[in-house]
Amino acid sequence: MDRLVAEQTFHDQQALHRAVTFDLRPELLQVDDEAYLRHESWIRYAFKVLGDIHGLPILDLGCGHAMAAVVLARRGALVTALDLSAAYLSEARRRAGANSVHLNLLQANGERLPFADSSFDRVWGHAILHHLDLAIAAPELRRVLRPGGIAAFCEPWGENPLLNAARRWLPYRGKGRTPDEQPLRRRDIDKLRQVFSKVEVSGFQLFGMLGRAMPVGRLRCPLESWDHLLLRQLPVLKRLCRYVVIEVRG
Repeated sequence: MDRLVAEQTFHDQQALHRAVTFDLRPELLQVDDEAYLRHESWIRYAFKVLGDIHGLPILDLGCGHAMAAVVLARRGALVTALDLSAAYLSEARRRAGANSVHLNLLQANGERLPFADSSFDRVWGHAILHHLDLAIAAPELRRVLRPGGIAAFCEPWGENPLLNAARRWLPYRGKGRTPDEQPLRRRDIDKLRQVFSKVEVSGFQLFGMLGRAMPVGRLRCPLESWDHLLLRQLPVLKRLCRYVVIEVRG
């Protein structure tokens, strides 16, 4: 429980700090779908993994600021947005209103999902699995995902020792994190494979991760192009990437 309290407190504080900005500039709550899909190189790919979601019940696990939930709802999904943080759910409520979409918002622990078996055709998660104990959370996810359903998770990856050292020692944008979270490793993927029929992992940002230490602008597209070429020609390099998209099927 200490881990969960620390997680909730950290994210509540983050969201409350963000709320001050939205009080002053409520227009920032609006979501541009295209801008969201391109803001990180893996987002568009992960959305494609979900396929056609129109009319399908989908769980946004660890919804946070709910930008993804808004985009999913605009594509016609019936979105349940779940988070441990009450303050982030408050932001999610404001964002849903600002974008004129309906979200079913729920505060709950991702390791104890308050849903019936086979409740969802799809599950979406961005930077959530590495906060969870997958020995507990993976069977819960399998339980609520219908047979044949699809889940897509975007997660920081921890198999590059140089990157891990940089994460630990170097300053960069968005470095704040909770005490217990660690990037996913291959052993975590093994826990998913124990309960799901299919688990595929795709790597993103090899050279592209250098953009974290550079101003946004001219170098981003060339770095992403190099990544696309190298990772296609040398798939073994995917294990050194910064982020992964995990495709899971029930």
